Amino acid sequence: MQTLIFNTTEKTIVAYEGSSKTGIIICKYESVPTVKIYDGYYEVKQKDEDEKTYPVARFPVSATNMFIEK
Repeated sequence: MQTLIFNTTEKTIVAYEGSSKTGIIICKYESVPTVKIYDGYYEVKQKDEDEKTYPVARFPVSATNMFIEK
């Protein structure tokens, strides 16, 4: 199980190993406009300096808790 924290104000994602924020950080992303559900995965998209978005990571919905924060 892993935990994904999406901060909508700061536009950041932090992924933790385990089911809470106290686990080991797997990865961090900035400039994340959205997280979409795509084919059974949470797909993290990042925005570049040209304002183009591209996928940077996918996390399986069945093995991921996702929390959305302001």
